[in-house]
Amino acid sequence: MTLSPAALLEDARSLTGDIIDLRHRLHREPELGLYLPRTQEKVLAALDGLPYEVTLGTDTTSVTAVLRGGASGADGAAPVVLLRGDMDALPVQETTGVPYSSEVDGVMHACGHDLHTAMLAGAATLLAERRGELPGDVVLMFQPGEEGHDGAGVMIREGVLGAAGRTPDAAYGLHVTSSLMPNGMLTSRGGPLMSASDALMVTVRGAGGHGSSPHSAKDPVTVAAEIVTQLQVLITRQFNMFDPVVLSVGVLKAGTQRNIIPETARIEATIRTFSTANRDRMTEAAPRLVRHIAAAHGLEAEIEYLHEYPVTITDLDETAHAEAQVAELLGAERYVTMPQPMSGSEDFSRILDAVPGSFVFLSAVPPGVEPVTAPFNHSPYAVFDDSVLADGAALYAQLAISRLLSADARREAAGG
Repeated sequence: MTLSPAALLEDARSLTGDIIDLRHRLHREPELGLYLPRTQEKVLAALDGLPYEVTLGTDTTSVTAVLRGGASGADGAAPVVLLRGDMDALPVQETTGVPYSSEVDGVMHACGHDLHTAMLAGAATLLAERRGELPGDVVLMFQPGEEGHDGAGVMIREGVLGAAGRTPDAAYGLHVTSSLMPNGMLTSRGGPLMSASDALMVTVRGAGGHGSSPHSAKDPVTVAAEIVTQLQVLITRQFNMFDPVVLSVGVLKAGTQRNIIPETARIEATIRTFSTANRDRMTEAAPRLVRHIAAAHGLEAEIEYLHEYPVTITDLDETAHAEAQVAELLGAERYVTMPQPMSGSEDFSRILDAVPGSFVFLSAVPPGVEPVTAPFNHSPYAVFDDSVLADGAALYAQLAISRLLSADARREAAGG
């Protein structure tokens, strides 16, 4: 067995049928949240017979698999690399019409996590076949609950970062897209890659009354409307446009009948920021604005400001390393630098908060489909093409192998 990228890619492509089969079986049986028993079962079957130390989650159906490199020596200081693949689906009714469409009503792998899981399982085989030549250990993180359930945070509490006996030297994740770039293209960027995600939840409390006599009531609807508008003004007047803040109100509800002034109005908004400084400022500024607008009208506002995921910040050196490995494995023409961060959020940010690493996007747009107009991730029409699976599996493995080799070389040069 050889660690050369060419041999790795050839071996990955020889596994294409198995990787596609696993992806299709996962796609037909999608599961939500932190409890994915059928998905976990399929992952364990894919790892069966491979030389991994497997640990199952206690608070979630996660799978952590550690491969001990055969060339890592006995000093306990060999490098460790973590690779992550998320496994959960979305509460979306699939309308793609693909032959392997979801068989679970109202649930779909609309974000491509079935591809991530299948690619990481393929990488597990590729790495196991090269175990004797690996100068360090690899941790495979099969994660439930990425879609709003903070599965990464749960797995960190369960001990994934210490699974190999020491904190990883680097961590990498891949994420497919169903639009934006031509099939097979990869992209990332050093520094802020994806936004933080927080939630603003407001209940404006007034006093109900008849719609014909608003002066005898305290109308929460007009106050809620003013709050929605002024939150946008807050962003344009108090925050630098070159360090963006995005606030979108997704829930605005009040009342039961047009001639009744209700007691309360409800606002729920998502807030995206790209720097810790702006995240901290919004945590104070948005509730303050809401509270004072309500008070100015003689009403009260109950406010929850929920911190969800931090900014996804990739390490500059690790992202440069990832770009170099794409070039080495697949060709430099397959990679482009992302010009600006994405306003989506990722709980892999929690891993990157603790470990230097990178996160790379891989386009799975079907050939012949226009990337700009193709349905994006989370759409019930989103289709992810199987042709990228072998390359993704090879890239997972290549990132781990190359990083272990470089860390081991630096350790030897330093006399360690």
